[in-house]
Order: sequence, then structure tokens, then C-alpha cells
Amino acid sequence: MKILNLDLGNKSYPIYIGQNLLLKGELLTKYISGKQVMIVTNTTVAPLYLKKVQNLVSSFELAQVILPDGEKYKTLGTINCIFSALLENRFDRSCTLIALGGGVVGDMTGFVAASYQRGVNFIQIPTTLLSQVDSSVGGKTGVNHRLGKNMIGAFHQPKCVLIDIDTLDTLDNQQYSSGMAEVIKYGLLIEYLNFFNFLQENIKDLMDRKKSLIIEMIYQSCQHKINIVAQDELETGKRTLLNLGHTFGHAIENTLGYGTFLHGEAISVGILMATKLSQFEGYLSSKQVAKIQDLLEKANLPISIVGKIDASAFMKAMLVDKKVINGNIRLILLKRLGQAFICDNYNNHLLDQVVDEFCQ
Repeated sequence: MKILNLDLGNKSYPIYIGQNLLLKGELLTKYISGKQVMIVTNTTVAPLYLKKVQNLVSSFELAQVILPDGEKYKTLGTINCIFSALLENRFDRSCTLIALGGGVVGDMTGFVAASYQRGVNFIQIPTTLLSQVDSSVGGKTGVNHRLGKNMIGAFHQPKCVLIDIDTLDTLDNQQYSSGMAEVIKYGLLIEYLNFFNFLQENIKDLMDRKKSLIIEMIYQSCQHKINIVAQDELETGKRTLLNLGHTFGHAIENTLGYGTFLHGEAISVGILMATKLSQFEGYLSSKQVAKIQDLLEKANLPISIVGKIDASAFMKAMLVDKKVINGNIRLILLKRLGQAFICDNYNNHLLDQVVDEFCQ
């Protein structure tokens, strides 16, 4: 087992990464302060892992909520089911919520935890690769609105994150590839390219799910993320870099309809759109863009939009984004592989060119 610690003062917490962690109740129980525990999961994950987690916390007063599975259910309407269950079971301010599932379950559970009685504790048990390397760490919580992704939410840090990579055994190949988009993103952000090179050299074994390499990949991804979050918890500066490809990707999800593309699939295309704009702006060479595209393809990720999108509708969707300041879209671009930067003075004609190329 590997352990990381996200240093946020009195909000600091550990991230456990390894195998058979759903057999180790002590890793969870020491982070539960009250008597009441609410497990939130979905219809896909519940038959696989709910009983195991219930066994870990069987000494507590337990309840559970099983939500429908899918990005299209990441709404205010769905989280009302969680609020209702908490109130019906008379859960008080000392309760703990456990998010058991992928990024959608984690984001919704965290938002409920941030809101219920103005804030209660919660724990993340991510079961998808995407949630293990990204969404379960850092305290971003929220839901989608029909006009924009994750536009309603709060920062609320968990008490711990328990990453049992054995849960990936039941993850289908498409979902696994979706998670690889966020992994590749870290490879593009980090200086010296050590992680990007690691991914290039080991991509076949990683896609074949060699467990020792998966643990190392998740560990390095989480390490890179906590290094940034520790410096900028509330995303006022450096943490914005973690959104490489996301403004484009969120616009894809919004215009196609949530759930048409998996989140990581949309981010894959978004990353490529950001790298193309970086190339047009004179930062990246065509050879570097080809390297990035090759790695995305080897991870079985899409490199183009599957489905028809109107370019003007796409641009309108990009304007409904948390990184828009005073009506101006801030984008994350690459000066070179391993060096991302926040850009708000890009050439609008070049941006239109990229959008037209991908939306045709």
C-alpha cells in the first residue's frame, strides 16, 4: 500500500492506494467521528461493492442511497434523494457520508456533505480509474446544470480517500480508457516529462492492466494533483492548470448531451483541441502534437468528436465555464510538453479555426 497526504492544514487528509483495501475496516473507521454513516452509491456499483463497505462499518448506524448511474443524473434533482434519506433517517451534524462509486457519485456526495446542515464529514471510495486519479482528490464537489457542467458546487475536502485498485477489475474497457485521459493530462502538465515518458514506455502494459504499474500510475497522478492543490486549494491560480482540455471537453459534453461522451472521452478531444491551438499559436511543433495524439490513441481514446456539433453552439457552451472572467474565456495551453500556462490573450481567429476543424 502507498500513502499520500494532502497538506491543507486542519483540512489535511491521507490517500491510501493499494489492493484489498476494502478488507481493511480500520482505514475507514478512524475517520468516522459520529455514530451515523450514510453510504451513497449507484445501481452499477452497489451489487459489486456495497456489501463489502457495509461490512467495514457494520458497527455504526447505517443507511444507504442507491442512485441511478450516469452523468445525466448528476443534477440537483438527484441529490435531493440523498438529502431526503438523511432527513428521513434523522442524521445529525456528526454523521459521515461515504461516496462509493465513480466521479459522479463522489461529486454529488461531496456536495451534499458540504451542504447538509451546513457541512458534514465525508469519505471517498472511488471505484473508477478517472475518479481514482482525479475527481476523488482535491475537494471539488458539485452537479451539472443543463447550461453548464459543474456550475453548481462547493469546495469540501473529504476526511480520507481509499483507492482499492481491485475495483478496476469490474470496470469495462471504455470506462478504463476514459480515466486514462486524466492520467495523460498530468503527463502534459508536469515539468521534465518524467511522467509522460513513463506513460509512453508503459502504455501497453497499463492498458493490459498490469497492477504494479497501475498502482504507480495512480500514485504519481495523485502526487502531481496534491502538489498543485496544496498550493491553491480554491483554484484562484495554479490549480486552474488542472483544467487542461476541460473547457473544450465540457463544451463537448454540454452540446452533445451529458452521457453521450464519457467525461474522459470528451477531455481527450479537449486536450487535443488545446494542443492544436497551442501549435497554431506557435508553441508546440507538429511533432509534439503527434506525440500527444499517439498516446491518446494508444489509450483507446477518441481524437475527434463523434456526433454533429454546430460551431456557434459550441462557442456559446464554452462561455458557460467557471474559467470565464468578464466574458473572456481563459484557456490552458502548452508552451511545450510539460509546461502548461493560463492564456487569455490567444488569437480568437485561431480559436475559431480549431473549433471549426473539430466541429465540422
